[in-house]
Amino acid sequence: MLTITLIIDQRREMPAKYKKILEDDTNHTEIINDIPKALQYIQDNEPDLIIISDTIKDDLSKFCHGIRVLTYNMRPIIVAVSKSSEIQDKIKILESGADDYISEPIDAEEFKIRMKAHLRREYESVLDTQTGLPLSKYCYRALKRILVSPKNWGCLLTGIENFYSYKETYSEIASNKLLQTYTAIISSALDKNDFFGLLNDRDLLVITNTTKIEKLASFMTFAFDTVKNKFYSDEDLERGYIMVHGDELSEKKSGFVYAITGGITNEIKRFTSPEDIIHELRQIYEIAKKSNKSSYLIEHPKLSGTNSIVEKKFNNKIAVLEEDNALSLLLTTALNLKGYKTEIISENFDIEKFLPALVILDTGNDESLKGLELCKKIKKNYPNIKTITTSIFHDKETIMNAGTDIYLPKPYTIDSLLKWVNLAIKEFND
Repeated sequence: MLTITLIIDQRREMPAKYKKILEDDTNHTEIINDIPKALQYIQDNEPDLIIISDTIKDDLSKFCHGIRVLTYNMRPIIVAVSKSSEIQDKIKILESGADDYISEPIDAEEFKIRMKAHLRREYESVLDTQTGLPLSKYCYRALKRILVSPKNWGCLLTGIENFYSYKETYSEIASNKLLQTYTAIISSALDKNDFFGLLNDRDLLVITNTTKIEKLASFMTFAFDTVKNKFYSDEDLERGYIMVHGDELSEKKSGFVYAITGGITNEIKRFTSPEDIIHELRQIYEIAKKSNKSSYLIEHPKLSGTNSIVEKKFNNKIAVLEEDNALSLLLTTALNLKGYKTEIISENFDIEKFLPALVILDTGNDESLKGLELCKKIKKNYPNIKTITTSIFHDKETIMNAGTDIYLPKPYTIDSLLKWVNLAIKEFND
């Protein structure tokens, strides 16, 4: 994405000369000769570099100090240009907040190289070390700029689901390689006019044009599914899922990673802030995620409507199937104290009436593991409901293959159970 340089200078010839030196296909340069207009431009566009001449009516050091104290997402580089070569003038302006001071007349080649060095150093300071992508502050700067752009634009929010389970099982090195691969896939489809950044350690932001947003999302989804199996062992591929180890012998069943992408354009509605754009993107992302497989969803004009996107209500309901009455009472009491709504159930429980986010069930006291029938029934009819299965019989493979999300062998501690409950409820509501 283009960097932006703002030149504040009341002269005619010199700022035009500076613009000719600096502007190219990687840097847009704007000239403004009025301080109030310049301040408004800075607020709207957050330029990377400000070159300000002492020809302005305001005191140059006061202006530099003012820019420093104003609250911006990212502070711009400030370079002061002056005909004075006095050391005291330089010290005063540099102490006020300028990053550099250049005395006129200037050498064109030195001026160009010096400004590019400032921009390069500033950009490199906001890059993620693993992916090489600009971090969230730079993402918000890019979003702020498209809000004032007259052009139509499209944004994509994309992430890797089950990423943290993969990271816990296969190590941080493997998860970094997975993210780097997905980053390379996306980068290969972008051009110099597109923006690509990292919002957090998993979610990626792409800013592009409206004509290619859907083709780009389709390519990202297809390409990720083509390579993702290479990141798993043959044993996990044959089993069809991975097991995330917990305390002692407990394990959580997790599906393979998949890529979700949500997209919006400014053809549908007017956005007022970067936060507004991110919020809308996350709403579309959540709808796309309901497929539980790699997919994308672009918000098109025909889909737009008042209240067309409904916030998902948080579900904190937990059903408990436990033959030991004392343990059943202990579980529900502990869960209620944590703010969960619980209900004790039997094997013939009508799940439709309660629709919990999580079912905690025991396999029973005989080796037939009859409690697993309810688990299979739940996963068949309500695949999104999470299950934690406890058992005195440590037949892990049988229990996991019945579809349970988390296997917790008895005896277990309440603290250990609550940890898995918190994780399951969070995953259900995400």
